[in-house]
Amino acid sequence: MHNSGKSLVAGQWLGGDEQGCFYSFFPASNGLGDQPIYAVTPAQVTAAGEAADEAFKQYRQTSAKQRAEFLVCIGEQIMELGDELLNVTHLETGLPMARLQGERSRTVNQLKAFADGLLKPLYEPIEESAQPERLPLPKPATRLSSLPLGPVAVFGASNFPYAFSTLGGDTASALSAGCPVIVKGHPAHPLTSEMMAMAMEKAIKLCHMPVAVFSLLQSNNPSISHALVGHPLVKAVGFTGSYQVASQLQQTIYQREEVIPFYGELGSINPQIVLPEKVQQDGPELAQQLCQALLMGNGQFCTSPGLWIVPSPGTEFVHSARDFLQQQGSDSVLTPGIANSYVCAVEALAINSHLKDLASSKVQQDFHVPARLFQLNAADFIKNKQLHQEIFGPCALIVTYDDQNELLSLVNSLSGQLTASIHGTNSELASAAELVENLRYKVGRLIFNQMPTGVEVCASMNHGGPYPASTDVRSTSVGLMAMQRFLRPICYQNLPVELSDI
Repeated sequence: MHNSGKSLVAGQWLGGDEQGCFYSFFPASNGLGDQPIYAVTPAQVTAAGEAADEAFKQYRQTSAKQRAEFLVCIGEQIMELGDELLNVTHLETGLPMARLQGERSRTVNQLKAFADGLLKPLYEPIEESAQPERLPLPKPATRLSSLPLGPVAVFGASNFPYAFSTLGGDTASALSAGCPVIVKGHPAHPLTSEMMAMAMEKAIKLCHMPVAVFSLLQSNNPSISHALVGHPLVKAVGFTGSYQVASQLQQTIYQREEVIPFYGELGSINPQIVLPEKVQQDGPELAQQLCQALLMGNGQFCTSPGLWIVPSPGTEFVHSARDFLQQQGSDSVLTPGIANSYVCAVEALAINSHLKDLASSKVQQDFHVPARLFQLNAADFIKNKQLHQEIFGPCALIVTYDDQNELLSLVNSLSGQLTASIHGTNSELASAAELVENLRYKVGRLIFNQMPTGVEVCASMNHGGPYPASTDVRSTSVGLMAMQRFLRPICYQNLPVELSDI
C-alpha cells in the first residue's frame, strides 16, 4: 500500500495545490518524511461540501440496519490495513506500538458500539394519541422523532490519531445519525489519515453507499479549516483541539448566514482532589499513581491530571511525587508546535515567584520535553487565573489547602472541566456531599478514587463539560449519546397511517 499525499474528495483522490505541499513530522527522530502532502484548494473544499449535500439526500434514507452494517464494515477495513497502518502511525506520532494497537481496537469497537446502538436504540419516538373529546379543544395525535442535520465537518485531533481523528468518534456518531462527513485531517499525521480514508473508500464500495458520504481534506493551511466551517451546506462541526483554534473557527461560524452547531472538546486541567485521611493512608502510593497518569501519552491526553489538590503540608505525598518523577526519562511530543508551546508555558511557571519548582524528569534527547512538577498554596492559585489554564504536556501543579473552606473556595474558582477525581476513604466520601455538590457543576465526569485518563465508550459515558472544557455543555463526544449532536427533533401531527413508517 502506497501513500500518495492526496485528499479523497467525493470518491476521487485529488492532488490539490502542489505549491502548498507539506510533510509528515516524525517525533521520535525529530525529522520529516519524504512523501509530499498536497494541500486541498478552496475549490475542492467547495466541491466536497456540494457533493456531501447530494450524498445526504441518499444516505439519510438508509435504514438503521444498513448504516449499522456500514459501520461494522468500516471497522473491518481498518483491521485489514494490518501492521502497515500501525507502522506509519508510529512514525508520525512517536506513540508506543502497544498504545496504537489499543487505540485501533478502541476505534473499531467504537464503530461496532454505534452499530449496536442503531439496532437497539436508546430512544424510541414518543407517540401520543389524539383526544378528540378533550375540552375546550381536541388534542391532535403527535409523534416526536428526529432527523439528521446534514453534512458534518469533523476535525481530526493530534493526540489520538485513530479514536478522535479520521474515522474516530465524531465521524462514527455523525454517520450513525445519517449525516455525510467531511474530515479535515490533522497535519500531524496525514499519512495515517490517508490510510484510514482508504479503508473508508473500500467500505463505501462494499456497502454500496454514496461515494461522497465521506471526504478527507489534507491541509496545514488554517484558511482551509475556515472555508470548511463556513461552507453553506455544512450543517454541524465536530472538533477536538485547542481553545484558541476553536475560538477562531467559532468566529467564522458566527459570520455565516446560518449559524450552525459547533461541538468542540477543548481539554482541561482535570483536578485531582485528595482528602486528608486518604493522603495519610495512601499518600506516597497515590502520588506515584498520579505521576504515572501524568506520563501517559507524555501528558498529551485531554484528561491528563494537571492539578493535584492535597491537604497542607502534604510533605510525604509531595516528596514521593518529586522523587518518582525525577527518576523518569523524557520523551518527545507530537509536533514541534506542541513542544514549543509546552516549553514556553513551563518557563513561565518556573519564574513565577509563588511557585516552587519541585521536579523535572531526566532529559534524554535535546528535542525531548521533560515532565515538570510545581507546588503552590491554594490562596495563590485562586488569585492567579493564568495558573488555571491547561498546559498540554507532562506538567502538573500540586496545590495545598489548609481546610475544608479553602478547598471549597478553590473548587468554586475553577472553570469548566472535562473531569475531576475525588480521592478519599470511605468515611470521607460518605461525608463529602458539599464538595460533590460544588464540584459536579464544574465537570462533565466526576470520578471517585480513580485516575481520569481513559474514557470508556458506552451508553452512559459523558465526555464534555462546562465551558471552556467544551463548547456545548449538553453534549458528549464519546459514547452513544454523541449521535444526538447530529440529529434534530421533528414532530409529526395527525400523521396518516399510510405514512407511519417514515
